[in-house]
Amino acid sequence: MFPTLYPTVSKLKTLPVSAVGASMMHMGDRFRLVANVVDVVPTDEPLPNLPVARALWLPRPNLKVAAAAWIYAGGAHHTSFSYAITTEHLQSFADMAGIEFLLIDENTRIPEFRDKLRWNDLYYHLNKGL
Repeated sequence: MFPTLYPTVSKLKTLPVSAVGASMMHMGDRFRLVANVVDVVPTDEPLPNLPVARALWLPRPNLKVAAAAWIYAGGAHHTSFSYAITTEHLQSFADMAGIEFLLIDENTRIPEFRDKLRWNDLYYHLNKGL
């Protein structure tokens, strides 16, 4: 879609800095916004054949924890990617829109993350009746 509508998107180069990948899902009774802080790293070789923006990133805190948290959260496989939007922006948007927000970053630990998912489920279930 984007390469056709916006040909320049397919030629974007990336910078080796921090960024945020995010995705929004419908959970049946609410929307959930999941964000993962990532570190963009330079590639060893050019990536000229990719049909999308070219970025290689390492998720925080590491791939094992970030992937597990993303899957537990029901994270979608289509994501947005931004150097400019911060997790604070996304949190503010979620608060204003009444959307659940989950952050995966260097402080994420799976047991606590799963507890947060359980507590959030309870909150959104009880909040419907209030």
